[in-house]
Amino acid sequence: MPQPAPNEMIAAAIRRERAKASLSLSALAEAAGLAKSTLSQLESGKGNPSIETLWAIATALGVPFSFLFETPTPELTLVRAGEGHGVGSEHAAYRATLLAPCPPGLRRDIYRVELAPGEPRRSDPHPPGTVEHCLLMAGEARIGPVGAEEILRPGDYYRYPADVSHVYEALQPGTQLVMVMESRG
Repeated sequence: MPQPAPNEMIAAAIRRERAKASLSLSALAEAAGLAKSTLSQLESGKGNPSIETLWAIATALGVPFSFLFETPTPELTLVRAGEGHGVGSEHAAYRATLLAPCPPGLRRDIYRVELAPGEPRRSDPHPPGTVEHCLLMAGEARIGPVGAEEILRPGDYYRYPADVSHVYEALQPGTQLVMVMESRG
């Protein structure tokens, strides 16, 4: 399923959250400290909002920042280094790319994993509904559900169901990744 363009995704999320909060365009613009015309442009998918603008909108709506990037999450998600929809800052050399927002009612554990070439680490299925998020930091690895493994290089991100057999295999010495295990809380 192709992901919508960032401006379309943000526009839909702002409209959705504004409707949930029962706020008029004027009321949200005032609460966020924005011109009504600016907010109107963002809701129509025009403009290039900064991270500060989006934080102001999220704060005024009383929602987490990640809600402004919510779309249905496919079962498998692979983000290669340099891909994804980043949002820059107006004031600093800073760019944040949301890889995976945490849906309500979930629990996440974060792990730093070090792998060495040799026998692959095979993992039995975790409890139903468990999902893993892997971000490769160094080296190269083959990771994922048996039959849907992907080769990851530094900066690549892969989300996959972990309630099926899955594997981690280092393809280079010094392979390191950040793994987040998500389960129903």
